[in-house]
Amino acid sequence: MAAKVIAISNQKGGVGKTTTAINLAASLAASERRTLLIDMDPQANAGSGLGVLETETSQDMYHVLVDETPIKDIIFHSDLDYLHVAPSSQELVAAEVELVSVIGREARLVEALESVRNNYDYIIIDCPPALGVLTVNALTASQGMIIPLQTEYYALEGLGQLMKTVDLIQRRLNCDLKVEGILLTMFDQRNNLCHEVESDVRKSFGDQVFQIKIPRNIRLAEAPSFGKPCLLYDAASKGALSYLELARVLTSRHNAEDKKSDIKSLTKNELSSTVHDPLSDQIPIQANHGQRKTKTPNSQAEIPQVT
Repeated sequence: MAAKVIAISNQKGGVGKTTTAINLAASLAASERRTLLIDMDPQANAGSGLGVLETETSQDMYHVLVDETPIKDIIFHSDLDYLHVAPSSQELVAAEVELVSVIGREARLVEALESVRNNYDYIIIDCPPALGVLTVNALTASQGMIIPLQTEYYALEGLGQLMKTVDLIQRRLNCDLKVEGILLTMFDQRNNLCHEVESDVRKSFGDQVFQIKIPRNIRLAEAPSFGKPCLLYDAASKGALSYLELARVLTSRHNAEDKKSDIKSLTKNELSSTVHDPLSDQIPIQANHGQRKTKTPNSQAEIPQVT
């Protein structure tokens, strides 16, 4: 089965996109799901957060998108057995300009993933804080999208524009894209403002908001400086446990969707196998000697063979 591709996106910076991408990918890998983390942000923090430094890479996502380098040639292994990373670099800034005149530029990532989709269960894409060519590529290649939202009022301002962009991509580029959920991040239980923002978001978006909230947690902030996901830095921390729960929610949801899809497919096949075939009917006729015999319709005609 091909990988489930999920983009982590919000055009506002500092809301926890990269933290979510790294720690969700690590949590999926910890549950033995083969996971690829793709860094589509020129800041290259998703790679460095897993110990892949920009100085160690000769090729990255810039070369995949612009030069059409096979993505398998740039993939690094992480400290987790089931987690790989496709790193980025500052060169990716130039891709925004260089792809402007390219026909089908929105589908460059779709084409790049074709060769590796069957190698993974999940592909997580860390998007840049913008709605440019790089983000459009990520959303065009994805089936799902998670929107990290910091629980502060300024974080709400760009959410409406992001939803309009998602709707546009769904109508013109990728009808399979759906919002997996809005993820509240940097949540402080002691802060009344966080609770007020949560209440407003849930009133506006209802079930689209994940029940789980990512707390403001020092371990989540410290882990990237050691080149590790929080799971390997402090597995018992609230931050690590929150992302493990998010991964559990997503995998349970996707397993249920896959089973439902399998049932629909099976039912469709069963209906197809029971379609009435008139050539199999036997019609009783009266023979010349007065006894009943049977024969199939058009028994005197020759049935053409399908080649």
